[in-house]
Amino acid sequence: MNRAENFAAFLPPLLLAAERVAATVEQGVHGRRRTGAGDAFWQFRRYSPGDSIGRIDWRQTAKRMQAFVRENEWEAAESVWLWRDPSPSMAWASPQALERKDQRADLLVLACASLLLRGGERVALLGAPERPSAGRRVLPRMAERLALQRQSVLAGTDAERAAASLPPPAALPRHGQAVLFGDFLYPLPEIAARLRGLADQGVKGCVVRIVDPAEEDFPYKGRTRFLGLEGEGEMLAPRAETLADDWRAAFAAHQAGLADICRRLGWHHIKHRTDKPAEALLMALYLALEGGNMREGRRR
Repeated sequence: MNRAENFAAFLPPLLLAAERVAATVEQGVHGRRRTGAGDAFWQFRRYSPGDSIGRIDWRQTAKRMQAFVRENEWEAAESVWLWRDPSPSMAWASPQALERKDQRADLLVLACASLLLRGGERVALLGAPERPSAGRRVLPRMAERLALQRQSVLAGTDAERAAASLPPPAALPRHGQAVLFGDFLYPLPEIAARLRGLADQGVKGCVVRIVDPAEEDFPYKGRTRFLGLEGEGEMLAPRAETLADDWRAAFAAHQAGLADICRRLGWHHIKHRTDKPAEALLMALYLALEGGNMREGRRR
């Protein structure tokens, strides 16, 4: 099956599901469109399809021989950058789960983007070449980019696959927002350093940890073979139930550590299990972006 056929099979159902989730949540929220001075210049950027011709800066365009748009600080701050962990640990689901972690993450990224676009925001994928934008073409392009990212990571080396567990370093505008989806099964100091790199730029953020129910509950009993998805090897446990207490304690400690990192940076943190409805998570996330009550989203 060629690339076009792959996307033809993959994109429509995913996009339809994302639009359904976004439409359900939209009924219970108000738009995020805000007003502001919007006069502080931030940067010139290349003209992108969907930009108004009236926003072209003709002086810069004449100098550089390419169309450039003048972007002010407020417009940049209204943009939201989304990221989804494409590492192999996300491509897993237990019998207790509704779907794989990466499938749920893709759905949430696109549903979040759809909801933001409906509210007048511009969105982009963190680390992708496309600038934040709005319009009909954004979601299909974003879905295609997600699929390409996963293919690229899976074809990479063990080191490249492991590095994909963290959001890429990026220069973002002050007061911009980032929403990161992943399982964050990575050493906490390295997670903290990467998030701090974004927060130090004045970026506000929200970390959404995608959890398979078996990862948290550890339901395994008897002779069980555990396989590492990112080169960790395998382990055979004669009686898996004897590991349950230590596993749950370690998982809870990692979870608490991640939440503490976000709290110290002034970011929001939400844990989402794949056996729970996507709509509930998206509602909590939207309230976080609005600066609303996060009590429900932070419940662990």
